[in-house]
Amino acid sequence: MFKKFVAKDDIHTQTNVKSSVQRGLKSKLVEQFPKLEDVIDEIIPKKSQLVVLKCTDKISLYKLDSEILFFQHFDDDFVPSIKLVHRYPSCFPTIRVDRGAIKFILGGANIMCPGLTSAGAWMPSGDESLDKGTVIAITAEGKESALAVGTLLMSTDEVRNINKGIAVEVASYLGDGLWYLED
Repeated sequence: MFKKFVAKDDIHTQTNVKSSVQRGLKSKLVEQFPKLEDVIDEIIPKKSQLVVLKCTDKISLYKLDSEILFFQHFDDDFVPSIKLVHRYPSCFPTIRVDRGAIKFILGGANIMCPGLTSAGAWMPSGDESLDKGTVIAITAEGKESALAVGTLLMSTDEVRNINKGIAVEVASYLGDGLWYLED
């Protein structure tokens, strides 16, 4: 989504978010990511001014000070920025890919099922299984921090059973245009 993102070309407008809209946004974020409830006031303080940046392809970036916190495509689910996932890693559903997938993900590729089912990879299972469409943080075998965020295109149980095709659509990764976005 942000592979060829260039701020001066792709950002069209910048608008302050009204406080009432900001409160609604915080409640939607907590609804989507329940573990954010304890830290949502740290992420978006009450007296802060949140800014929305409207971009090409109907993408909205939500920025506080100079840091992008979340982004959204049309009215889809909110996707946290990788920098926010690094600050609050336990607040987002997470999967782990094997070492072989790292270079492809950092090149902007989506994640294939075998990268999640081989030795070294991990996905929640059983009662903790993740559904199709869940926004997730993606870590790698042997690494501590997330290297990407994306959306599951099939549930984690389906990934295990089918083990073929694209499992995760990567929305943002380390080193993409969003990672280097500055004022």
